[in-house]
Amino acid sequence: MAYVPRLKQEYATRVIKSLQEEFGYKNVMQVPKLQKIVVSRGVGAAVSDKKLVDQAVAELTLITGQKAIATISKKDVATFKLRKGMPIGAKVTLRGERMYEFLDRLITSALPRVRDFQGIRATGFDGRGNYNLGITEQIIFPEIDIDKISRINGMDITFVTTAETDKEAQSLLSELGLPFKKN
Repeated sequence: MAYVPRLKQEYATRVIKSLQEEFGYKNVMQVPKLQKIVVSRGVGAAVSDKKLVDQAVAELTLITGQKAIATISKKDVATFKLRKGMPIGAKVTLRGERMYEFLDRLITSALPRVRDFQGIRATGFDGRGNYNLGITEQIIFPEIDIDKISRINGMDITFVTTAETDKEAQSLLSELGLPFKKN
């Protein structure tokens, strides 16, 4: 028997039924699902020090379990001394089982390690059913060794869903376990 991530199994057994009851979907294929999770980090100081991008790529690879890539600038910005084609960040796109594993680790071990955690804000939806979450410190992930960190950086996590409205997407992410703040 092949390994199936816990959240993927939970989505198939519990979340689909719950969302069908809540929104009245007639077909299982209408139920929104999580397509991908994109974890990205901009490294502004990389203009002067190229090694910072390599560190960002290594950290994102360690956190997500999938090789991250360096992102490059698309145009010149003279005020930032930035040239087209310079590496300025890192990102990784997770799909399938790795996506569910990362989400599980984010919910169960990383978010509870945030200082004074009250839940995540529900204002990060874009109107098309996608959610953006900003994290201020990479040290909340247990994979990161605090002694080997030269500087604390944040990252952005984008949840891309097939939901058509923000309400459907919030219900989906809540059912999967993201702890949204109560108003």
